[in-house]
Amino acid sequence: MKIKLIQPRMSLRPVDSEFKRLMAPPLALLTLAALTPLGDEVIIEDENVADINYDDLPDLVGISVNIDTSQRAYTIGENYRKRGVPVVVGGIHVSANPDEALNYVDSVCIGEAESLWQQIVEDARKGQLKTKYYSEQPTDLEKIPIMNWNRIPVKNYLYNNVVITSRGCPFQCDFCYNSCEYVHNVYRNRPIEDVIQEINMLGTKHIMFIDDNFIGNIQWTREFVRRIKPLKLKWNAAVSINIGEYLDLLDEMKESGCQSLFIGFESINEQSISSVHKMQNKRTNYENVVREIHKRGIMINASLVFGLDHDDKSVFQSTLDWLVKNKIETMTAHILTPYPGTKLYKRMEQEGRIIDFNLKHYNTAHVVFAPLNMTKQELYDGYLWMYQEFYSFRNILRRMPERRDQQIPYLLFNLLYRKFGKALSFIGKRGFMNRFGKLARRLAYGVS
Repeated sequence: MKIKLIQPRMSLRPVDSEFKRLMAPPLALLTLAALTPLGDEVIIEDENVADINYDDLPDLVGISVNIDTSQRAYTIGENYRKRGVPVVVGGIHVSANPDEALNYVDSVCIGEAESLWQQIVEDARKGQLKTKYYSEQPTDLEKIPIMNWNRIPVKNYLYNNVVITSRGCPFQCDFCYNSCEYVHNVYRNRPIEDVIQEINMLGTKHIMFIDDNFIGNIQWTREFVRRIKPLKLKWNAAVSINIGEYLDLLDEMKESGCQSLFIGFESINEQSISSVHKMQNKRTNYENVVREIHKRGIMINASLVFGLDHDDKSVFQSTLDWLVKNKIETMTAHILTPYPGTKLYKRMEQEGRIIDFNLKHYNTAHVVFAPLNMTKQELYDGYLWMYQEFYSFRNILRRMPERRDQQIPYLLFNLLYRKFGKALSFIGKRGFMNRFGKLARRLAYGVS
């Protein structure tokens, strides 16, 4: 059987460049390819790299769907269905909204696909594809195969050094898909030996761990960072703000090669944080956590959300002042976005505050709801202003790390990725993305 797996083209926010689209290969599709029975042919097409080839006639099409790619995914699905090809979709958006997807495709995989994929393939082979497949239990991560990177042209991607060590998150913030009813929100880690094997296969000393929360199981993380110390890696990860409660772990993370941490601060307004039940965040602890991380020579990428119910237009200036004062190295800003299926969406829908139903706009760069304490335009303008001011030459200099070994990676991100990213990524898209990534690793960390 011939199976085609498709990643629809991602929409870009005003501040994004092609680096965003071509950051890393579609790991979900690589995982499904590895799970496909031997003897079946698998083709992976990423529309961020090249247009979809409609000249073929596969026996089954599988599409990975996020909310901002959903409309494009449905168009692709309808195209194949008109030609008699069965189409199955999966991913967080369609898992939370399966009936919406079934208006355009034959079948929906609800939840994690690993335990369902082989059954889906067999049913398609028999011409008995079900309308819905539901993951009854969280996936056993011990049974996930290691991906074969040779299935995709890695030269087209900035990084092919991305690794997942876990699934799930210990927390259920209202604006996150983890608050959806379909989610088995059980935090699980992969076997340490499997992760280390995958790292060794990548052939690089720089690894980006892209878990929702790298410290969801403190004991596992503690053991893992001890095990990777001999590998002499340089690595980055995303953690929750409660990392400040585990200073001994921070020490070991640094000793094992940690260079920077992505942290969801979300807001410097305590009331705003509480309004979405992000209980792990305590505004009074922010400065201390930042201080402890910086003390260990680790940089911070702060994730922030604007438009929460207790935000007014003064939040932009006060947040910028806080970021600069604390010399936060990088910042990722978002307009609050109530994803359909989440607790936040349900609340705002009941309040009559959803004002834009175009799913292409649900990419954290559009105002799709009615804010309480500022206008829609004030929220959008403030979001753009944050990026403009934070990444101004003046504030890049003001936030410059004092440690000399941090200055090159800091400038690479602030200048080449953010400030001049659109021009540079336009060049990189011509087949140089992976070369750019390798060059950045050498310049930033002295590793290949």
